[in-house]
Amino acid sequence: MTLTTSPTSLSLTPRQIWTRGRGLLLALVILLTTGTVMAVLRSGDEHGRLDPRSADALGSRAVAELLKNGGVSTDVVTTLDEATAAARPDTTLLVAAPELLTPYQQETLNAATTSSGGRTVLLGAGPYSVDALAPGVRTHTPAEVTSRAPDCSLPAARRAGTVDLGGERYSTDSPGAEACYPVDGAPTLLVLADRNDGDTVLLGSPDLLYNERLDQQGNASLALQLLGSRPHLVWYLPSLSDPTSSEDSGTDRAAGGESGFLDLIPSGWLWGAFQLFLAALLAAVWRGRRLGPLVAERLPVAIRASESAEGRARLYRKANARDHAASVLRAASRDRLAPLLGVPPGRAHLPEALLPAVSVRLPNTALDPHSLLFGPAPADDSALIRLADQLDALEREVRTS
Repeated sequence: MTLTTSPTSLSLTPRQIWTRGRGLLLALVILLTTGTVMAVLRSGDEHGRLDPRSADALGSRAVAELLKNGGVSTDVVTTLDEATAAARPDTTLLVAAPELLTPYQQETLNAATTSSGGRTVLLGAGPYSVDALAPGVRTHTPAEVTSRAPDCSLPAARRAGTVDLGGERYSTDSPGAEACYPVDGAPTLLVLADRNDGDTVLLGSPDLLYNERLDQQGNASLALQLLGSRPHLVWYLPSLSDPTSSEDSGTDRAAGGESGFLDLIPSGWLWGAFQLFLAALLAAVWRGRRLGPLVAERLPVAIRASESAEGRARLYRKANARDHAASVLRAASRDRLAPLLGVPPGRAHLPEALLPAVSVRLPNTALDPHSLLFGPAPADDSALIRLADQLDALEREVRTS
């Protein structure tokens, strides 16, 4: 004898699975579509802040184009090895974000640029990086970026005149240093002479290099003079994907040891994985505290609404429950009349709230709203039928008034 199993009332039909999963599927499609559209829109000239390839307001493509017209080539690098290899006497090395460099990267970069004989430009170098990249320089409280006069003898600054500068402020005891655009006695532009005819330029803020600011004041003049003193410009944009951004890179390279698997993963990826793990843990706790969705039980037969109403009416008649039937009719009428009269649903069954609204809407009606909506129970079946007809008539008058 073979037994066959059939789906229980808890089994989901394909239609129910589609109904429940279509919302999630739609959200996933919207997410993928949005990501694709954004990737397409951002895949052109948009690269990021201070990127010489970016034509955005905060990009620096304008100054790169001006330098190109003046015969200065611009190369973008994102790793420490590329930046140190490009440090030569005929090259200006611009470090866009010195504060993002690790101590090992700062020390390695300073060792390569000090003896290169070229120019090094540090944009917004703060207390975390200035000690390693510009020894002997001290930082002070940052100042607001605004139009400032040079107030110094540096030829480039005097020719540029007023520029938009601010940000980090510096001071040094190094002989021969040029201090320009001071704020309360501390300059926001400092030029230090290095050995081998090289120099280091500390710019308190990079704002004058932005596309949106380059055509204001003397920003373009100062930018071209600071970045165009050599025939080659190397634009260093530090990246977390650089293998040297690991904290132990300096120790491992100096000791000649081998790096482990975790040492090869940038620190940013580790933090991202930890945040995803924490989010998944919180989501699991949240889902675990829920009771879950209600289980819909499929009835053995489908009962029409008319049959259900007729069966309930027969039960009322058999029990001689005219009072209960009248209460149900009146309550349903009050629920339907309340939104038509502008009465809140919570006050639909209060005579002092509903009856004045009916009187305002139907001042000359022949029906008695009070007895119809809040009156006594009918004495017999004919009175119950008459009550139902009069309630229907009252609702029609309200709708058509």
